[in-house]
Amino acid sequence: MKFVNNLALGLFLACAGPSAAFAPATVASSTKQTSALFADVSIGIFGGGTVGGGIVEILEKKKEYFEKMTGNTLNVKKICVRDASKPRDFELPEGCSVTTEYSDILEDDSIDMVVEVMGGTTQAKDVVYDALKSGKNVVTANKALIAAYMPEIEKLLADINGKRETAVEFRYEAAVCGGIPIIRSLQSDFVGDDVQTVSGIINGCTNFMLTAMDRDGKSYDEALSEASALGYAEEDPTLDVGGFDARSKLKILMRLAYGVDVEEDDIPCSGITELTKLDFEYAKMMGGSIKLVGVASQVDNGDVSAFVSPCYVSADDSLFAVNGATNAVELVSKNLVCTTLIGEGAGRYPTANSCINDIVALAKGDKTPLPFNPASEDTKYEGDYSSDFYIRLKYKDCLGITRQCGETCEKYGVSIHSILQNPIKRKADAAFVLITEKVPVSKIKQVCAEMESLEWCNGPAFYMPVLGENWATAMV
Repeated sequence: MKFVNNLALGLFLACAGPSAAFAPATVASSTKQTSALFADVSIGIFGGGTVGGGIVEILEKKKEYFEKMTGNTLNVKKICVRDASKPRDFELPEGCSVTTEYSDILEDDSIDMVVEVMGGTTQAKDVVYDALKSGKNVVTANKALIAAYMPEIEKLLADINGKRETAVEFRYEAAVCGGIPIIRSLQSDFVGDDVQTVSGIINGCTNFMLTAMDRDGKSYDEALSEASALGYAEEDPTLDVGGFDARSKLKILMRLAYGVDVEEDDIPCSGITELTKLDFEYAKMMGGSIKLVGVASQVDNGDVSAFVSPCYVSADDSLFAVNGATNAVELVSKNLVCTTLIGEGAGRYPTANSCINDIVALAKGDKTPLPFNPASEDTKYEGDYSSDFYIRLKYKDCLGITRQCGETCEKYGVSIHSILQNPIKRKADAAFVLITEKVPVSKIKQVCAEMESLEWCNGPAFYMPVLGENWATAMV
């Protein structure tokens, strides 16, 4: 494929002579006349739903602008969908056809770029791999595919490009946090920096639910029902509420920030299903709130630990005020100190906008030889992360509870910072909370397991990290 860039356009005009170079009729006449100077970049899209439609709409709306920016005409030539008879909520561009056959795009040599927004990790994998093998650049929003097959995709690109004069490109800005340009930032803005911590609210569905539970006092079931009605939750919300969607995104961010590849199952992951109204009452008592957060950070020896979990966040934390379906990523680094990116994490136009940014970058001829940044040879992954912890324990009335809590924590080297207890409204719901000093999560698991075996403990213990080192100073 050959893109005509602005430099080539300038040379064309210069070689054509003064009249061609400066005559308004040649340079500033109608769009149709100007477009004749541009090369055509043909695009095939897999997926004609919410995001696919948004991509088509933006490309058509800003067609002339993108021509001037890239020196190329961006045309959606074909869209592959599951059901071609299904009505679409967007207008097909002139000359664009709809198909149900993957080969109509993958085997079409005139198509330069494939955009995959169909989702999943089976058929989407075949589409992405076959497109790359056929020499087509790929833009995708598929975080599950990237998280599951990142090393394989990286090797495939190296094998393909090792045999080509012009490398094929793989872009995936929309795969993490929708409209937030976190991928591009880690690929270009932090390359001279040392990232110490990546933390963020990286799932819009759960943040919407937690906001409803905290601010509006809704139960988990009520919050999930509202999220589903508004389209924030999938028909099966397990990936969202279980923390697994956030974990896939965190894995990608870890590779970009630290050069570390880690199996998803090795990242500790807790969802929001065990949270209750009581936990939000205690969070308010402490002066903060609860957010589902993905965190990756350097430990003392330079290795990296990570987790996804509900976390207590204090009111002075940058993530505290991030409400609704909004996403936010905070980067703590040596040079830039603290950078926070906040924006819409999902939806038609935020996600489509990130895909468009990749499409335009490719049309301009931008190159990314290493789409996942260089792998680190020295940095290793440490699964036993450390934090201060919140432990909620339901109990039956009994003597010696405080003493046994202290003895159990002492046995496993866990220091108690404070003990909290709200007034008891119903004996069946009686509970108290321990806040610990910083300790490895493995010790918290041991403490919880032993306390659950004690006579007074009324059901499973619940624990979550307390985010930030200065949370205690924000308590009211």
